[in-house]
Amino acid sequence: MIKKRAASIADAEAFINRIIQLLNINDGITWAIALNNKPETLIGTIGCWRLIKEHYRAEIRYMLQPEFWQQGIRKEALNAVVNYSFNTLKLHSIDAQINPENTASIAILTSAGFIKEGYFKENFLFNGKFGDTAVYSKLQNGILQTSSHFLNIPIIS
Repeated sequence: MIKKRAASIADAEAFINRIIQLLNINDGITWAIALNNKPETLIGTIGCWRLIKEHYRAEIRYMLQPEFWQQGIRKEALNAVVNYSFNTLKLHSIDAQINPENTASIAILTSAGFIKEGYFKENFLFNGKFGDTAVYSKLQNGILQTSSHFLNIPIIS
């Protein structure tokens, strides 16, 4: 999916406030992406949102500044978040909804074991044009564990 970059400080603050809100209501978790030699500099974000606790499922999203593309950073971040999502949050499945023309995201997702599960024609409006969405998913290896530590909140039946 195409998302606008923050065009102002107010846009950035709104994005940060949304991240905090999702974390506070246990509907999402987002991490900063930074370089090892410059940990104070934000170069991107990655996280799980649209958490569906009763189905042990989430959508993963990531953004990275273009000057850091094709350096393996997104792949490293994706692998870390996928491992955390399956091993700590105890998710059963993760999906990513992307622009089907984004070949770099397709390559990163497929190299991490995601498979294409769906394609939606003109399902969102961006800058006055309708765009398509490709959905890639990955299932947890092994058996779903029912003693979830999903954000430290028990699943309510």
